[in-house]
Amino acid sequence: MSAIEVILVDHLDRPIGQMEKLEVHEKGLLHRAVTVYVFNSRHEVLLQRRASGKYHCGGLWSNTCCSHPYPQESTRDAAERRLREEMGMNLALTPVFELSYNLPLSNGLTEHEYGHVFFAISDEQPELNPDEADAWCYRSIAQIQQEMAENPEQFTPWFLHTFPRIPNTLGDFRLTA
Repeated sequence: MSAIEVILVDHLDRPIGQMEKLEVHEKGLLHRAVTVYVFNSRHEVLLQRRASGKYHCGGLWSNTCCSHPYPQESTRDAAERRLREEMGMNLALTPVFELSYNLPLSNGLTEHEYGHVFFAISDEQPELNPDEADAWCYRSIAQIQQEMAENPEQFTPWFLHTFPRIPNTLGDFRLTA
């Protein structure tokens, strides 16, 4: 994995420095992140299965995409960049909420993130970057909730943590493709 710098933040999302991404995850330091949920006109969520070669959570299902802003990059620009890079989709994103979590991963790494969550609406099919994701599907909120209840081990920790907020937030977001 190449050295990518991420933004270290305090509990109010104020930048306090930067550090290499893998080191941040090894040390469990709080850093800025972005998360994207794309919905189609049937109100289904576009999910991706992370490529098996990813350094953590490979082969697990997750939200449409997620990543970290580069130093000096806005959260919206980072989210739109990663949506293009991972899913081949060029969409306008709407910021919907922020949250913080500190979640252990199975390989000794930690996702300690201050996350900025964005929504988009589109009926286009993604064109996956095979280094990032190896499968995709659209699922209803109810289907995802059932699959998470029956097989939580098939999902990334941050998706399991963040997704319960999506149904209520979705009610405040106008879904028109």
